Amino acid sequence: MAHGTPTGLAVEQIWRYPVKSMGGERLSSAAVRELGIDGDRRWGVVDVATGRVLTGRRQPELLMARARHLGPGEVAITLPDGTTPTSDDDLSDWLGRRVALVASEGGDAAPDFEVPNPDEEDWQAHGAAEGAWHDSARTRLSLVSRATIGDWDPRRFRSNLLLSGGGEDALVGADLLVGTATLTVSKQVVRCVMVTRPQPDLAADRDVLRTILRERGGALAIGALVTTPGLIAEGAEVLVA
Repeated sequence: MAHGTPTGLAVEQIWRYPVKSMGGERLSSAAVRELGIDGDRRWGVVDVATGRVLTGRRQPELLMARARHLGPGEVAITLPDGTTPTSDDDLSDWLGRRVALVASEGGDAAPDFEVPNPDEEDWQAHGAAEGAWHDSARTRLSLVSRATIGDWDPRRFRSNLLLSGGGEDALVGADLLVGTATLTVSKQVVRCVMVTRPQPDLAADRDVLRTILRERGGALAIGALVTTPGLIAEGAEVLVA
């Protein structure tokens, strides 16, 4: 049994997002390893002409699709019309440009993101997020609380762990015990226009980013590195090691 100082936070929901910028899947428990939740951000849709990974900032259609992790090297995508693409040609027809679904590890070269990363200094100082396409090399798992998001739908923010309670911003720099995993909270997560985009059952809302900028300096959620792999399940307490 893990021992630590209670934070008043607990895991309410666990989410995995297999394809960069697509919707994901809710899990009752998840294996967490060095790169984060198994299967999380392990694929990206790459523009063939530029070799860059597309995200919802420039290709908002991605936010309307969803993906499921089927196992090592396997992913299933569902498009907004309910169909399942079976080839890069299908994805290209949907997006109106030549694209390819590419794994984040095991390729000959890692594609770039389609715009300069907003956390560019993080990438220079800590190395690119090889093996999983998170937005920062200092984030392999993101956490946000109910108190922080208030009435906003948690799906807007694509965090891996939705926590009951509040006060997670004060945990930056702390080592956390969650389930059998140990996480080191490295930073707050800076938000971009993606949180305002429409998603399935969610309308566009520009006030989301305006409010985050005005009331929270642009940051919402915390990012963590995995220092000890383990298993996290819904209901797990968040403890300070």
